Amino acid sequence: MEILRVASSSNPKSVAGAIIAILEQTGELALLAVGAGAVNQSVKAIAIARSYMITRNISLAAKISFARTFIDGFEKTAIKFVITPTKQEEVEE
Repeated sequence: MEILRVASSSNPKSVAGAIIAILEQTGELALLAVGAGAVNQSVKAIAIARSYMITRNISLAAKISFARTFIDGFEKTAIKFVITPTKQEEVEE
């Protein structure tokens, strides 16, 4: 599974584009965000990607969990978003 690291300075539209491209290639990916700003940018990127995919009758599902990652040699707790496409009618609005 492809893992994208999202920072508080990440552009949500760019991340959304990467989400869509990776989903088209592999069907699944994970976003890893450390800190409130990075989580915020991740959620915005997922919403943007979903709004694009919904025009193709595809919705996105996200499973959210805690994960551990290393940044500059230090262990950090991150929020992990595992994104998968799903048929639009399977997801409640």
